Order: sequence, then structure tokens, then C-alpha cells
Amino acid sequence: MSWAREAFQALRRVILIEQRIDALSEQVKSMADLCKDLDRRLIRIEAKFELLERMAAPARRSLPEKSEK
Repeated sequence: MSWAREAFQALRRVILIEQRIDALSEQVKSMADLCKDLDRRLIRIEAKFELLERMAAPARRSLPEKSEK
């Protein structure tokens, strides 16, 4: 194999690696956006459960004591 052919093969590999990295970068960005969306949805669900727990808990209000006369 000549040195020109080896240099061409090396450049070809570099270009293919760069294309793969670009594709992976796009996938990572898409996954990050999806994680952000899931995080927001989870926070909303947690807030709803906290609200339901507060509504289901018996009211702990102290009743005024009756004075005896």
C-alpha cells in the first residue's frame, strides 16, 4: 500500500469518526431535552400527591374550650 493510500484511509476514518460524533451529539441533546420534560412532569405529579396528602389529612384545628360558668 502506498503512503498516499494510507493517508487517504486515515483521513476517511477521521471523517467517519467526526460524523459519528455529530450523530451522537444530536442524540444526547435529544435525550437531555426528554429528561428535562420528564423532570418537569415528575415535579407536577409530586406536587399533586402532596396536595392530595394535605387534603386527606384530618384537620388539626384546636377547638376553643368552653368556659364553665
